[in-house]
Amino acid sequence: MELHEKKRLLRIRTKKRKRNPSFARYESWRYKKLKNSGWRKQRGIDNKTRRKMKMGVKSPEPGYQAPKKIRGLHPSGLEDILIIHIEDLKNLTPEKHGIRISARLGARKRIKVVEYAQELGFKVFNTGYSKEDLLEIDEPSEEEEEMEEEKKDSNKKSKGKK
Repeated sequence: MELHEKKRLLRIRTKKRKRNPSFARYESWRYKKLKNSGWRKQRGIDNKTRRKMKMGVKSPEPGYQAPKKIRGLHPSGLEDILIIHIEDLKNLTPEKHGIRISARLGARKRIKVVEYAQELGFKVFNTGYSKEDLLEIDEPSEEEEEMEEEKKDSNKKSKGKK
């Protein structure tokens, strides 16, 4: 698919999403316990939503979907890939794939993955922090170092007393 065609389809998708209704669960406005639950198909025999009457709530239908060629793509037009290890980057191409780093990854490994991905030319969708913040997390502050030394000293003193 050409770049021009992909951009056109992405524009169509954003326009359709703005026009689409929010598919709330039936009577979620009435009962507090249903407020945050997702949409569910109505099964009641007299239900106006199921019978698609004018006063019923809109139901998700195939006509609301995005164009098939770009379905599931990130708004940038790249395929969104979840990365857990650096090895996951080996079979990917920067022109087609964008990277989303797993939330399970800690700050230290996240730095390594982000730097390696940027060297290869990948777009990282969720670095999570600025590079300066990540480096601050990686290096312990002076106060933390002093506290660790005090703990070591107190442990040695307590062992010597026994």
